[in-house]
Amino acid sequence: MSDFHRVRRLPPYVFEQVNRLKAAARNKGADIIDLGMGNPDLPAPKHVVDKLVETATKPRVDRYSSSKGIPGLRRAQAHYYGRRFGVKLDPDRQVVATLGSKEGFANMAQAITGPGDVVLVPNPSYPIHAFGFLMAGGVIRSVPAEPTPDYFTALERAVVHSIPKPLAVVVCYPSNPTAMIASLDFYRDLVAFAKKHEIFILSDLAYSEVYFEGEPPPSVLQVPGAMDVCVEFTSMSKTFSMPGWRMGFAVGNERLLAALTRVKSYLDYGAYTPIQVAAAAALNGPEDCIAEMRAIYKARRDVMVESFAASGWAVPAPAASMFAWVPIPERFKHLGSLEFSKLLIERADVAVAPGIGFGEHGDDHVRLALVENEQRIRQAARGIKKFFDAADTRLHNVVPLKQSA
Repeated sequence: MSDFHRVRRLPPYVFEQVNRLKAAARNKGADIIDLGMGNPDLPAPKHVVDKLVETATKPRVDRYSSSKGIPGLRRAQAHYYGRRFGVKLDPDRQVVATLGSKEGFANMAQAITGPGDVVLVPNPSYPIHAFGFLMAGGVIRSVPAEPTPDYFTALERAVVHSIPKPLAVVVCYPSNPTAMIASLDFYRDLVAFAKKHEIFILSDLAYSEVYFEGEPPPSVLQVPGAMDVCVEFTSMSKTFSMPGWRMGFAVGNERLLAALTRVKSYLDYGAYTPIQVAAAAALNGPEDCIAEMRAIYKARRDVMVESFAASGWAVPAPAASMFAWVPIPERFKHLGSLEFSKLLIERADVAVAPGIGFGEHGDDHVRLALVENEQRIRQAARGIKKFFDAADTRLHNVVPLKQSA
């Protein structure tokens, strides 16, 4: 397998090492509390499931569907953007349904990337943001993940020193993994930068509805003129707890979406039609289920911050997303995030996502997902405290191993 060109360009999947250790521990009877994978544990809304079941019993729904999404679903997504962001979208030309935002990013990379094309990607960042373009033959140049004025200094430097000139810049706010939020002012500056340098913006807005304080996170498409240079990806996975349904969207620039649509037409026939119908019902339906989801994640966040602090591990409270981005305690930092994550499974029965899996600049952090209930989060904190209390006598058994992405 290592002889294949695209596979050679991919590093070992760090999360798989943690998953193997987690599975082995469970096979031995350990009760592992999994705060690693961002896999929502909440059920999809009942009215959405009911619509899926109802539609699945109708004739002809088992046939091939529409690769870019059935018209009703694309209209529902356009209406959502109108309500939520005040952004007007043409459902026929500016909305494409994808098999989740991850597939959307990967297929967009296939559509627009030529060999050697440079794409600016935050580091740390969700893996598909970089590896989608690497698999398509592109070259990644890392830029900071923080939406600060320094970000644009780094962006200017990246453009000056990139040959060829960058094709696109990727942004993700609320961020996975860091949980940072960007302001509309930041997006205004980003759109101006992209137009000045004639590069595209690819925005991942999968966590648009998972926020806990202040104003709802904005869309870059709210900036006048953003449609000229930008495509934005969203997902039903987190907003409606529908991760396994694999339903997302790409919206914005017509030229980019036409390229995405053409690639997708060769690769898939779209999601199962009843799933698309149910997704439209979710977007058009009551939003109390979204508020309930937010309240549950906020309560879990607060319990995590409180109980982990009591265990001796300070967790910065995320303002958005379903993750906390947490510095490794100082006395374990020399191990790196992968070895520390392995230790948590072996000694505390807790699984986390090692920060190195999101880029080398994430190696002094781990990501904790709010995907266990409050009781289990407190149980995780007790296991961590027990491990920390015993660590001084046990650490001599650990061989430090620094990993790199």
